Amino acid sequence: MSEHNNTAPSAGATLIIITGMSGAGKTIAVQSLEDLGFFCVDNLPPVLIPKFAELIEQSNGKIGKVALVIDLRGREFFTALSESLNFIKDHFTIRCEILFLDANDSVLVQRYKESRRRHPLAPDGMPLDGIRLERKLLEDLKNSATQVINTSTMKPSVLKERIISRFSHLESSLLSINIMSFGFKYGIPIDADLVFDVRFLPNPHYVEALRPNTGQDSDVYEYVMKWPETQTFLTKLLDMLHFLIPQYRKEGKSQVIIGIGCTGGKHRSVAISEYLGKMLGTSETEAVTVSHRDADRDRH
Repeated sequence: MSEHNNTAPSAGATLIIITGMSGAGKTIAVQSLEDLGFFCVDNLPPVLIPKFAELIEQSNGKIGKVALVIDLRGREFFTALSESLNFIKDHFTIRCEILFLDANDSVLVQRYKESRRRHPLAPDGMPLDGIRLERKLLEDLKNSATQVINTSTMKPSVLKERIISRFSHLESSLLSINIMSFGFKYGIPIDADLVFDVRFLPNPHYVEALRPNTGQDSDVYEYVMKWPETQTFLTKLLDMLHFLIPQYRKEGKSQVIIGIGCTGGKHRSVAISEYLGKMLGTSETEAVTVSHRDADRDRH
């Protein structure tokens, strides 16, 4: 019988399971969490997770932040993952999260070609065959994840920033609010909790002097903000967000991702995101970050 019930729990201990598609960025995720002070273990069999959780609690706070990488190199143990996590919830005070990293099939194939690596599930075949099989095997795990990040359009530095933003506030119980501008023509962010379309606003793209700049430049920002429909929209949007954000906190979420989209993700969505970044996060229990996914796509 374990002795964890007789040991003072390590308050605020966090266990993050890093998993997802091969080639989607798990190595970067591990490096990012190590920078945040997490103790990281690669490829731990899921059946050993409860024992690891027991060690965390018995450490009396010396091991407070742990990240475990679980992937298909240990696929024979995947059936034990759900049972192990449920056991932790029932017997320990540790906070558990599942970070699932994903990417589009075409992007994963290209990454395998560039790295000249073989897919672990198709060592003698085509990478796409392994990717499709892996996606099928991981479907249930993805559905149970607390955080899904699609890295298809992300540079490594952007992924690192996202992960640091997501997990740096765990110990302080801050609600992390990530505001992301994007262009609809490049696709809707797959991990957004809320998406708002601002394509109805007057477009600076059609003003020659403004076209090269982004919504972070004062001339474009002022142009977007000067219209009555912009001010009406922002009043209604802020009213909605001030209602919704506390509801997310009540639900137990530690992060909310708000997507603001226009056609190309360069002018209107960027300006609106910058405005929201200034207006939200005034509470001591919230931390706001603003990112612009597509603002620099057409810059050379």
